[in-house]
Parts: sequence; C-alpha cells; structure tokens
Amino acid sequence: MIDIQKVETFIYAAESSSLSEAAKQLHLSQPGVSRQIKLLEQGLGVQLFNRNHSGLHLTEAGQILLPWARHLLHDMDELKEMMASLQESAAGELRIVCSTTIGKYILPQLAIRFRLLYPKIKIHILVCRPEAAALNLLAGDAQLGVVSTEAIDLGLESQEFFRDPIGLIVPVDHPWSKRSLIEPSEIVQEPLYIREDTSGTRWAMLTELSKFDISLEDLNIFMEIGSTEGIMEAVSSGYGVSFVSGLASKFFRASHRIMGVEVDGLHMQRATYMVRKRISPPHRPRDVFWGFIHAPENADLLNQSVKFMDHA
Repeated sequence: MIDIQKVETFIYAAESSSLSEAAKQLHLSQPGVSRQIKLLEQGLGVQLFNRNHSGLHLTEAGQILLPWARHLLHDMDELKEMMASLQESAAGELRIVCSTTIGKYILPQLAIRFRLLYPKIKIHILVCRPEAAALNLLAGDAQLGVVSTEAIDLGLESQEFFRDPIGLIVPVDHPWSKRSLIEPSEIVQEPLYIREDTSGTRWAMLTELSKFDISLEDLNIFMEIGSTEGIMEAVSSGYGVSFVSGLASKFFRASHRIMGVEVDGLHMQRATYMVRKRISPPHRPRDVFWGFIHAPENADLLNQSVKFMDHA
C-alpha cells in the first residue's frame, strides 16, 4: 500500500532536487526524508532518484511517477475537502444538461426525490443538443449531463444511468395489433417513421435489425421525424409504424392511442448515461447526486420501463 506521506515527500524532493531543501519545506530531518524515499522505492520496486554531488536527478521511473503522484495528492486533497463538507448540510445549485428524450422522463422524477432529501440544493434541468452536452460540462456551465452514449472525451467520465427497451409501435387498428408476434422480415413491407441519424434510438434499431440482414436501405422509410412525440402522434393518426422507447411511449400505449407489437428475436435496449467532468474542484451537490441515482430506493424508478409489450 502506498503511503501518501511518502508520495508527498517524493514530490518535494523531485521538485527541489535536494533532500535538504525537501526536509526544510516539510519540517522534517534530512535522514527522515531520505528514509521515506527509500521505503517508497522499496514498495514500488524501482529506483526513483540518481544521487550525486550535484543533487538528486529523477530516473525514468521517477519521471513517470511524478505526474501520477501530483494527481494522487490532488485527489486526496479533494477527498479531504469533500469529507469536511459533510459536516454541514448539503446546499448550493446543481445544473444538469439533458440531451436525450428518455432522460427527460426519468430525470425530473429523480430530481424531485433528491430535492426532498436535500431541500437546500436548487436543481436546474436544461435541455440541449447531444453535441452541446460535453461542451457545457467542460466549460463549467453545468455539473452533470444525461446523454445517450458513454463519454469518449478524456476530460469526462460516465456511469450508466438506466436502460430502456425499444419496441415496435403500430396504429390501434393495424392488422399487427391483433397478433402476438410478427417476424423481422415483415417490417420491411410497412411504411416506417424513423428518428434523425444522430438519434440513439435509430442506432439501436439499425444495430438490432442488422442481425437479421436488414439494413437501412431495405426499410420502407416513409418519413424522418426528429422527436419521439412527433413519431407517436404520426403512428396514432393511423398510418405507418415505428420503433420507439418503451418509457416515452408508455402514456400513448396506456391510453390506447398506439399498440406495442413484439417482433420475434428482436431485443432492443438503449442505455442512457450520466456524465461529469473528470477533474474539477469539489462540488458537493454534483457528487451527492452522482451517488444518489443508484441508491436502492430508486430501483423502482430506474426499472419502471422494463416491460414494453402490453397487449390486452
């Protein structure tokens, strides 16, 4: 186990290139500094310094360790600040950008539960385009984001928020609404509404259909519509079919404006992610919410859309 104090001693010695100067800055004896560095070297199994009459010089191992040591010390300082802040009630503002249709259904409900537990934290949920979510987080305009893909920017980190099934919807008087199951090959015969090419739902649909050798070119695309609500309205009018989120279509299906139809062998799910800036000053509202989303008491909310088909 690496001792943080030994890491700190290493940083001071590396930056000053002198055991005596490091000892002075740390208010330790020079033999004490030398012993801590030797113990760190033994623990890591490498030599960190070359020592000669001109002072200390980092070895290759020491050069590699130095930025990691600084990062480790920075993280420890943040952790100490966070633990100290726990002595006080959580308060402040939390800005969350949401770029997914599905997130707009779950996030407000989760935020209500959070606010009841932490009444001194004010929450702002802001809708944005997918490409703007990362920019808002990196610029500090928001502390958290809800997006449809995992963070690929090295400045961000992500965790899975929840999963939502994607299923086929048809008009209530469509012949398929009376059937318990249809074959994937039948889909190419029907006029189909699809989302725009940046949509996570469209990507999930095409990925799953490709398993049955059905490509975008094989589909009878009637219209591209840039919102799930618009697609459901179009299907409920009595013409065309589509693949949509189980959660987003829940109300339309419950009110019998559309019907969910099972497709043999198709198992579509779309994951939604929560992202935050990887390295940033402590922000208690953000960090408390980050941990809160998967608290056991929220399992009912995050798993509420597991069932998509709801035939009478």
